[in-house]
Amino acid sequence: MMYDWANSVYSSVVTAAVLPIYFTSLTAAAGISGAMSSVYWGYAIAAASLIVALFAPLLGALGDYKGMKMRLLRVFLAIGVVSTAALAFFTGWQVILGISIITAVGFAGATIFYDASLVDVTTPERMDKVSSYGFAMGYIGGSTIPFIGSIALIMFGEHIGIPRVVATRLSFVITAGWWAFFSIPMLTHVKQKHYLEHEQGLLAASFRRVSTTLRNVQSYRRVFLFLVAYFFYIDGVGTIIRMATIYGASVGIGTTTMMAALVVIQIVAFPCAIIFGRLAERFGSATMLFAGIAIYMVISVLGFRMTTAAEFWAIALLVATAQGGIQAISRSHFGKMIPKQKFNEFFGMYDIFSRFAAILGPMMFAFLTQTTGNPRFGVLSVVFQFTMGAIFLWLSERVVRTAPPVPKVAA
Repeated sequence: MMYDWANSVYSSVVTAAVLPIYFTSLTAAAGISGAMSSVYWGYAIAAASLIVALFAPLLGALGDYKGMKMRLLRVFLAIGVVSTAALAFFTGWQVILGISIITAVGFAGATIFYDASLVDVTTPERMDKVSSYGFAMGYIGGSTIPFIGSIALIMFGEHIGIPRVVATRLSFVITAGWWAFFSIPMLTHVKQKHYLEHEQGLLAASFRRVSTTLRNVQSYRRVFLFLVAYFFYIDGVGTIIRMATIYGASVGIGTTTMMAALVVIQIVAFPCAIIFGRLAERFGSATMLFAGIAIYMVISVLGFRMTTAAEFWAIALLVATAQGGIQAISRSHFGKMIPKQKFNEFFGMYDIFSRFAAILGPMMFAFLTQTTGNPRFGVLSVVFQFTMGAIFLWLSERVVRTAPPVPKVAA
């Protein structure tokens, strides 16, 4: 849970709030339009996601071997922290775009092994609760000292002699420091309990294991139908998270309004993530995933029609009710259906589906915005992803309902 507390500030500052707005200001100073700024940002996100997606299954398979999970987490954590701090020392928009790709690779790579650690710290019966509380802790961690402090520094720093651009750069250093410091409990106390013993040629063996799993996909039909569902609906969620501030700026929503709304999202999402977890225990995790998808479909339509700050606030509050819940329950729902000894390998595949999804959404947003000249059509495109996600989630659950009963074994 403390790692969620640690890395969520990256999501709020670098992914959702400060960096996109900072990047927009740099491109504007270079004479680039708001629409083209959205295009460049969307393509950069897609590039980062492609890099991680190509290596995620292999990394996950490597992480299944004894002692490798935490070792690999440390490597990607270091990449993410160092590159995030580096954002403070450059001003060219092309360089900032390149570094942002490296930060995203570090964050996503570490997340593979963090998510896969769920099996090491709890039981299947408690996964919904633990996963939800982790996301809830993340929202508080990402919205208290580092995020609110960074936003306050950017908005009011000039009153104490700190120019806005300097305050913005300082926010990246604060983010890197917070992420590194609060990762310490995860690195020192979480141990890999489920693993495979080492064998000769770990890399080649990992390739073979991934290949075997893919060849035997029919044996994991429910798992892969869920992954296809996850691919589509998490694409919509991720696109809204990554493109919200860029889109808001392009349709005339003020920076102050967007910053304040993002703070409120973090605070409101804290209890909502916990509520999602409790409702999942009562009604089932699949039911709550359908509920989250429905909420996001409403958000997408409202986003297409948005013209005022009041509408932006309404959408932000709706996002807060579902964002943490749908992510947390997705993680635990998937964790309950996969074999423990292959947890990292399967979470590598979980991550590759989310990363390729993160390519599709921003690419569609960027392409439709570039083609039509209107970013509203980019927002409307995510309705397709949520619709497909709901269909494949239903098919995944249908596998469970229609599966033949397990024969009883005589005593």
